[in-house]
Amino acid sequence: MNDNPRILAIETSCDETAASVVEGGKNVISTVVASQMDIHRRFGGVVPEVASRHHVENMTTVIEETLVSADMDYTDLDAVAVTAGPGLVGALLVGVNTAKALAYAHNLPLLPIHHIAGHIHAAELVADMQYPALALVVSGGHTSLIYLPEEGAYETIGETRDDAVGEAYDKVARTLKLPYPGGPEIDRLAAEGEVTIDFPRAWLESGSYDFSFSGLKSSVLNAVHNTQQRGDTVIPENVAASFQASVVDVLVERAQRAVSEYEVKQLIVTGGVAANRTLREAMKNSFPSGGNVDLIIPPLSLCTDNAAMIGAAANIAWKKGEWAGYDLNGEPGLALG
Repeated sequence: MNDNPRILAIETSCDETAASVVEGGKNVISTVVASQMDIHRRFGGVVPEVASRHHVENMTTVIEETLVSADMDYTDLDAVAVTAGPGLVGALLVGVNTAKALAYAHNLPLLPIHHIAGHIHAAELVADMQYPALALVVSGGHTSLIYLPEEGAYETIGETRDDAVGEAYDKVARTLKLPYPGGPEIDRLAAEGEVTIDFPRAWLESGSYDFSFSGLKSSVLNAVHNTQQRGDTVIPENVAASFQASVVDVLVERAQRAVSEYEVKQLIVTGGVAANRTLREAMKNSFPSGGNVDLIIPPLSLCTDNAAMIGAAANIAWKKGEWAGYDLNGEPGLALG
């Protein structure tokens, strides 16, 4: 079996149609992402049916562009990998059915990949992963702390009990009448503001690694409405900075405590919210270079949804022989591990 397989990876879990050719789980030969951000901006969020239809329209072109960019055809590939879940069911089905058709037509193994595993192994594209490791995955749909005792093993030790952190960002952005997606807008405003409001931090019960952002979201909404009702001026920059300070404090505290308890060698911070400048800076300050823990934060292009990360995770599935049959289906609630 090829130790450095060339894998065509497909990602359609939400609103990006993406494909990539990755060799040996580390070398990105080509990668293409067709974003639907401008389409969904008019709705203030992702509309699942609209996302699915655009995946259908984009899929063939994205794959063709990926292979042309790689200067390859299907005879040069060793396998096809695809995000099997979690995600929007209609969006997942477009990618899964495309991957099944390609694998069947070209007699290639089919590798089902968990979306969160993809985010974690985006780290493989910039550094050698060392175990045991810890991953903080923060995105629009996920906020999780995952312990990796060894390669291909995942133990979720903490997750959100209500809103994902990216979801909270979007809801606060709507409160401040900012455009979608809210995360980059809040981050931009926060850089111009000051922390003037002491928003709550949900520490939960002692020893828990879970997260909760629903109360924080409500606190921001109440603060803005109360200010308006008093006839005072809402300063969006200060609201954004204060909200973001609360979020970052909780994320950093959870990561610090888990790193210490589990005695890991590496901390991986990934997912769309890992593109946030304030969070990246706070993590770098908390886990400085040369310390006991190696901090890995992928570049912005590998934090948001992409297929290169799916190709990186697929290399592990390839080595473990985790191949799927043609009855593979998209699973919106697929569990990790």
